[in-house]
Formats: sequence, structure tokens, C-alpha cells
Amino acid sequence: MINEDHKKNNRQIAVWLFSVCALIFLMIVVGGITRLTESGLSMVNWHPIHGVVPPLNEMQWQEEFEAYKQYPEYLKVNSGMTLDEFKGIFFWEYSHRILGRLIGLAFFIPFMVFLLRGRVETALKPKLWVMFILGGLQGLLGWWMVKSGLVDQPDVSHYRLTAHLGLAVLIYLYIFWVALDLVSPRNGETKFTRPGAVLVWLVFGQILLGGLVAGLNAGFIYTDWPLMDGQIIPEGLFYESPWYMNFFENLMTVQFDHRIGAYIITVLAVWLFWKSREYRPVAGRLLLAAVLAQVTLGILTLVHVVPIPLAALHQAGAVVLLSASLYFLHRLKQEN
Repeated sequence: MINEDHKKNNRQIAVWLFSVCALIFLMIVVGGITRLTESGLSMVNWHPIHGVVPPLNEMQWQEEFEAYKQYPEYLKVNSGMTLDEFKGIFFWEYSHRILGRLIGLAFFIPFMVFLLRGRVETALKPKLWVMFILGGLQGLLGWWMVKSGLVDQPDVSHYRLTAHLGLAVLIYLYIFWVALDLVSPRNGETKFTRPGAVLVWLVFGQILLGGLVAGLNAGFIYTDWPLMDGQIIPEGLFYESPWYMNFFENLMTVQFDHRIGAYIITVLAVWLFWKSREYRPVAGRLLLAAVLAQVTLGILTLVHVVPIPLAALHQAGAVVLLSASLYFLHRLKQEN
């Protein structure tokens, strides 16, 4: 009876955590759209509590717009923007921030309920507290990112943008993995476990590279494929000095690295699918479908010069691929 109650509690907690993952997934997609529509600097003030309420009348909208006019993005890029145009970019940033608050509530309230009712086992409590702390850090990191675009340059730091995206994805990865453990605990290993783990971290690294590409607007150049600038290995990959800064500042190098990362991930995913097809068929097929879909979306996004719908789908596809990789790895760690 005690064991059945334990399993029931774990299933309920897992459903809650998967629900939080779904909200984080939506948050990442909306964050991508916010970046693509250049809406991230439309809310120049950070009000964690009363910032939940948007402007409700024309006077409040004018106040918000006048505040925006004092900062570099309006002065250097959007001078002459109308109030209606401002409302358009405000919508995405506001939606992004509201989602952040919703995720906080969706995590904290059930967490307290489960905790106070004694339904959280001792080993799980530290993991849930880590999730909560990481969520708080993510909010602070988001504002730190926005601040970088409110000083001199009308754009956020691509380093801070990538850090903000990376922490969001890391939180998603951690919550998803813990939830998988609650549904089906790990109880074994296979010889493909290590390659499966490598795949997960390669996908995570590829998402970080995607953050650099987005932050530098590097997807708007070199839009031919499979060649890049008409070459297999384009000239100019190490134009910057010192050489290592090319991996972070050179638009060509950043995009080239993102392409190479995609090729490596695809080859490894196909190999793992083929090797595991007899004893992990469902997880392997999900992985194969996710990687092929993501590669297709990436190519289409590039050759069509980053249209917002395709680019948003590509960012969503990255999280889907990460989820498929995590599920595949988790199945590799089970005997049955």
C-alpha cells in the first residue's frame, strides 16, 4: 500500500513537472519570436510585481512609449515609430515576461502543496529546490540581458542573450530528466549510453551556438546551402584577432560552427538509431524524426533568410530534439 502511494505521488509530481516543461518550451519559443521581431527592448523598466498589468488606457500607453523614446533603440533605430507600432513590439516582450511569472507560479504553488502534504520523498526535495533557485536566477539573468541594450547600443549583448537562452534550456533539461526518472526509474546501462549522453550535450551546445547566431544576426548572411559563400570551407573563418574570438564574434565562423554542429549531431543520431533499432525502436524513431525535422527546418530557415514563422519553428524544433535525445538516453539507462 505504501509503495502504491509512493508511485502515485511520483506520477502526480511527474505530471506537474512535465507541465512546467511545456510552459518553459512555450517560453523559449516566445523568447525567440521576441528576438526575431526585435521586441525585447520595448519594456525599459522591470517591475516584477505590478509589471503584470499592461497599459490599460491611452495615457498609460503614452507614458510607456515616452519611456521607450529615451533609450538607444528608439533614438538610433526606431525614431519616428508610431504608438501602434510600439504596441506591436510591446506585445511580445510583455507576453514573454508574463509567461515567466506564470512559470514561477506554476512551479512554486504545486511545489509548496506537495511539500506541505508530505508527498515529496527526501531524495527529491533538493532537486526541486535547485529547480526553484535556477528559475529565480533566470529572471535576474533576463533583466541583466535587457539592460545591455539600454545603455549605448540598441541591441542586447549576444553573450547575455546566449546565456539567457542556455539557462532556460538547462532548466528544461533538468526538469525533464527528473520527471522521466519519476515515471520510469533508471535501472541499467547499455554500451550506447555514453554516446547517447554525448548526443544530449551536443544538442545543448548546438542550441548555444544558435543563440550566438541569433544574437549576431548571423543567419541573415551566407544563405546558400550546402555550400557556404559558394565554398565548402569559406575563406575568412579566422579574420578576427586574436584567433579564438572568431568563435564568438565572427559572423561567418559562428554560422559555420552551427552548420558543422548540425552535421555531427545528425550523423551521431542516425548511427544511434541504427544501432539501437532492435531494442529501443520507439525512442530511436522519435530521435531520428526529430533530428531530420530539425535539419530540414534549419536549412529552410537559412535559404529563406530567416522568416519569423520558420525561425520560430526551428527554435521549437531544437527543444523537441533535445527532448527526444533525453528520452532516448533515459531509455538506454533502462533494462527493459
